[in-house]
Amino acid sequence: MKQLTGFLSVIVSLTTMVMAEQSTVKQFRPPAVPLVACDPYFSIWSQGDKLNDVNTTHWTGKPHRLSSTITIDGKQYRAMGGNSVSGEVLTQKSLSVLPTRTIYSFEDAGVAVTLTFMTPALPEDIDILSRPVTYLTYEFQATDGKSHEVKFTFDASAEIAVNTPSQEVVCAKETIGNLTALKIGSKEQNVLGKQGDDIRIDWGYFYVAAQASELTSAEIKGAVSQGDSATPATDVAASLVLNVGQVSKKPVSRCLLLAYDDLYSIQYMNVNLRPYWRRNGWEAADLLKASAMDYKSLVRRCTAFDEKLTADLIKAGGEKYAKICALAYRQCFAAGKFVADAKGRPISFCKENHSNGCIATSDVFYPMAPQFLFFGPTLAKSFIVPFMNYAASARWKFPFAPHDLGQYPKANGQVYGGGERNEENQMPVEESGNLLLLFGALAQMEGNANFAEIYWSQLERWAEYLKAKGFDPENQLCTDDFAGHLAHNVNLSAKAICGLGAFAKLCDMRGDKIKAGEYWKLAKEFASKWVKEADEGDHFRLAYDRDNTWSQKYNLVWDRVLGLNLFPAEVFQKEMDYYKKIQNRYGLPLDNRRDYTKLDWTLWTATLTQNRSDFEAIVDPVYLFINETPDRSPLTDWYDTKSGRKVGFTARPVIGGVFMQMLYEKKAWKKYAGRDETRAREWAPIPGQAPAAAGAAR
Repeated sequence: MKQLTGFLSVIVSLTTMVMAEQSTVKQFRPPAVPLVACDPYFSIWSQGDKLNDVNTTHWTGKPHRLSSTITIDGKQYRAMGGNSVSGEVLTQKSLSVLPTRTIYSFEDAGVAVTLTFMTPALPEDIDILSRPVTYLTYEFQATDGKSHEVKFTFDASAEIAVNTPSQEVVCAKETIGNLTALKIGSKEQNVLGKQGDDIRIDWGYFYVAAQASELTSAEIKGAVSQGDSATPATDVAASLVLNVGQVSKKPVSRCLLLAYDDLYSIQYMNVNLRPYWRRNGWEAADLLKASAMDYKSLVRRCTAFDEKLTADLIKAGGEKYAKICALAYRQCFAAGKFVADAKGRPISFCKENHSNGCIATSDVFYPMAPQFLFFGPTLAKSFIVPFMNYAASARWKFPFAPHDLGQYPKANGQVYGGGERNEENQMPVEESGNLLLLFGALAQMEGNANFAEIYWSQLERWAEYLKAKGFDPENQLCTDDFAGHLAHNVNLSAKAICGLGAFAKLCDMRGDKIKAGEYWKLAKEFASKWVKEADEGDHFRLAYDRDNTWSQKYNLVWDRVLGLNLFPAEVFQKEMDYYKKIQNRYGLPLDNRRDYTKLDWTLWTATLTQNRSDFEAIVDPVYLFINETPDRSPLTDWYDTKSGRKVGFTARPVIGGVFMQMLYEKKAWKKYAGRDETRAREWAPIPGQAPAAAGAAR
């Protein structure tokens, strides 16, 4: 195994990089900062302006404490954690949140200190993306021309391995190759035993590891003893001490690995599925060994990825937009889980964090999709496949698409709105339009409709439903279900029209010119009728039958992204001009009924005219909200545009919707998605095989 040291020849000083990456957009202050961002259970954040202001938490706000002290020439400083951590506060100089890395810089007593949390969420490499591992790198460099004696401690609470701190844990110290690892897990080990929203994992094992040669000590604090003895988690922590030695002008670095082996991740159609990284029979030791060996290359890859993506985001939308996307990037991936199906292929399940905990929700992965689509068809297909296999099963009897597959982490069938037996509280136009549009986007990306062929009977059925019910929706819910039922919803009608256009495009790509012509004609007629019946003078209505109303028409984005061109350009400009007149300090409300908005939809709406000044006019207040909201939690997508207060929803995957602007950037889209061409073929239709639920990966 390669050592975790000696990488200074290939790593530019992290402190230097932080300085270089500071832009003219000053004082970006995330409401919460991602530290460990791997999946809905292994998700740790700092909710303070400084890393040593507050204790770190799980995304739900429950304590998941990480803490660290740094001793310089015998004096102890607090680098991470709240007031309960001893030592004088180390002076924080800067914070940079990049797509795969969070970088803090500090300086005191003549020593510059950089802490980098790196979660290698590299979208073209699901082998790496699916690993539940975050690297924490400490770098030290003297700034005063002198030499200083440095050591540091790192502690991780056993709270990370349980749902509630009172649960008992068992602990062990293990040697894994050149690593020393501390292992903590619940005594009960009720694998996949809980489902819901405000819960944390209490099965599997949390690991903290470092090079054995660099450790002064590694111990489990507070445990009754090693082995099988159990202690309440609140009293237990994995504790490492590393002696760095003399630090001078030349930077010195050390790296820790934080990892979580959940054994089984998802229950799908009553079968327990392994995490994707385990598909070849790997155990936790294999994960840690590989992660240690790959550290050097992953630092290079993550640095290059962050720099390239940031540059492309700035080019597409400006520096403020790039910072919003960087903050959203890991949050989106960390709200879902990649597992292996029976053939070892990657499928994924998103969690509807902080709304109702549903799994694989159509109107959650629909706004999430731009981030997945932008980086390639495999990512997008990974969440569509399990959803569509359920929709194609005998269990789903409705003529429209499902809403969800259950409640995380159990994807055993829809639970929302009364589940499979109740039609009253479904979202029929919403969900059917979502899937037709996503299949249209995938077909455009791949240049063919092969993937749609697998599920053609479902797509055709849903198109027929929208043909009959889509233009003037009945009294029903849409994705903004918190606003209640609404009949004649104009924005929902726009989704149905674009969905029908997407289906026409799919028919055309399949060679069915007759059906393509039929649906193109229908979609164009509906669009023309929409323009007339929704018109309210200088904008378009919330509902066809409601005068003096308005709403964000975020669903119209697909008309240009998919090249449908069903609506005239004047529609988009008229709406945009109206939006700019009525938005508040922190953004554009969702519609005329309330002052709250949805951050994801607002970023979609900002793209409508593809005019840079229009885009910035809508995005700038959102950036201001992120910087000024008093609610310190992972990024919300539902907030008040006047007060800047969070209304609800925390850490949800929908925030990946901020990448919608990048779907217009066809050259960039092809550049990133093109890396995925080989892997995408894994989902090609299998002759003679009907869609079926994925089996277990043993």
